[in-house]
Amino acid sequence: MSLRIAVVGSGAIGSYYGAKLAYAGSDVHFLMRGDLSEVHHAGLYVRGKGENFRLAEVNCYNSTKEIGPCDLVLIAVKATSNTDLVDLVPPLLHRRTMLLTLQNGLGNEEFLAEHFGAKRVLGAICFICLSRTSSTEVERYDYGHIKIGEHGRAPQLRTQEVAGEFTRGGVQCSVVENLALERWRKLVWNIPFNGLSILAGGIDTAAILRDEDLRRTTLGLMEEVIEAANKCGYRLERSAASQQMKRTETIGPYKPSTLLDWEAGRPLEIDPIWGEPLRRATAAGANLPRLEIVYTLLKSRGETGRGKESAAKMGNRSS
Repeated sequence: MSLRIAVVGSGAIGSYYGAKLAYAGSDVHFLMRGDLSEVHHAGLYVRGKGENFRLAEVNCYNSTKEIGPCDLVLIAVKATSNTDLVDLVPPLLHRRTMLLTLQNGLGNEEFLAEHFGAKRVLGAICFICLSRTSSTEVERYDYGHIKIGEHGRAPQLRTQEVAGEFTRGGVQCSVVENLALERWRKLVWNIPFNGLSILAGGIDTAAILRDEDLRRTTLGLMEEVIEAANKCGYRLERSAASQQMKRTETIGPYKPSTLLDWEAGRPLEIDPIWGEPLRRATAAGANLPRLEIVYTLLKSRGETGRGKESAAKMGNRSS
């Protein structure tokens, strides 16, 4: 199966996976407005752990109308920009177009289903540490595998075909039976580390783990997320917390994506990462005092970060 693929959201995640697919021979087309001329001229570079290649010829455009209908659309914009998708996605659709969201948090599949039809929607959980170091360069720090599943359905033949496309592109990819369960599994990491990195004053994961109080708070938040998942009907094992802690210890100093957004003054994904999980779990009868405090404190800081003093660093990691 040969897929025509569009990438909507060419930050670290979209650029990385799109470049991997295109370098392996897939037919990939990037929506890339701000960096269009630079990428046309220089291509895309991917470097880091086990990565060192240049995609010299990049099919990039400043509108989805120029791209036209595709078989698969990778949605890699921040969830704070979801309303933009209402206008961006329709030119990319034909009758059987699949929408695969690579976004963090809860509610993104539901948003796509509401606007474009639930049958189109798949989701991917990306376990990777990336940074967009310049308009033409992405650096990978650790990990790199993704899990793909159907929104509200068991895997289908097309799910395997999409996973096969990623595998041929050199991406470790697996198909999951229950996409929602895996969303909660990733929140076990995202909720504490993304939140505490900001609330503790702008620190990386290694600093959180070194501080006994923050480490204890991290574990407490992880346990709450596991309880929340189980209350919502997703059987997430208690060992998920220790597994995530061990994973984080191997990464070394790392700034989560939301911290980098905060430093650069970009909009923060507060609702999908903290608000929506809290609402769903509370409705299911869970008691989550730590999560409620983190959510309240993040909201009190506003929907955007502290300023643009760090924007020149162009950090745009994801985990």
